Amino acid sequence: MNPLPYLARLQYTAQPAVNLSTLRELQAAHLLRVPFENLDIHLGRRIELAGSYAKIVGQGRGGFCYELNGAFAELLRALGFTVRLISARVHTSAGEFGPEFDHMACLVTLPGTDYLVDVGFGEFSLGPLALTLDVEQEDPRGQFRLRRHDAHYLVVEKFDGRRFQPEYLFQETPREVAEFAAMCHFHQTSPESHFTRKRLCTRPTLTGRVTITGHTLRIKDGANLTETELVDPAEFDRALYQYFEIRL
Repeated sequence: MNPLPYLARLQYTAQPAVNLSTLRELQAAHLLRVPFENLDIHLGRRIELAGSYAKIVGQGRGGFCYELNGAFAELLRALGFTVRLISARVHTSAGEFGPEFDHMACLVTLPGTDYLVDVGFGEFSLGPLALTLDVEQEDPRGQFRLRRHDAHYLVVEKFDGRRFQPEYLFQETPREVAEFAAMCHFHQTSPESHFTRKRLCTRPTLTGRVTITGHTLRIKDGANLTETELVDPAEFDRALYQYFEIRL
């Protein structure tokens, strides 16, 4: 991979180095500029993991976890980082955890420490989380903590204002992109997948988040939340371009 077009997509103009500062800057740039979106699913377009770079860099689009974290891992490797893809099991509203390969995330190795890096999980950390257990880690998007769940899994948790709640389980085992293919297919085709139920496009901003879900545009700015109904396809298309620079 030539990293220069990808860095231009992120509007990242600094000279990248293989260190924590660059990793933190790249992760934040990716989250702020490349949206989490499932629009191709609702357009009837098959998502191929091998096409993630072309979609994100060439088409100026976003994607869901398999696309976003898969492509970001390739960018980091092209810049000299040591990265492995990992499988995660997402915590559900029923208080359970999803199946293996339900989610893709990254572990990045830097001298002395591994870091959990995730640019494809909605309202998650803006920066890398050190793989240090039972320590509260401050991030611009909240407080996070990693701990051991059992003999096989670690769990990442986020503070909800009252207590730490689980986000997902993961193992440190390196995975290949092909291992995620079956769950990627499930999430874009099954009526049981929440991705097939409603179209979504979202990204954080420096002061909040902007989201289109279904026919509703939600803009959170600090403590303020505004909602606008996009009553026809033209309004949807205008909002999609205004807030995400996406033309379908």
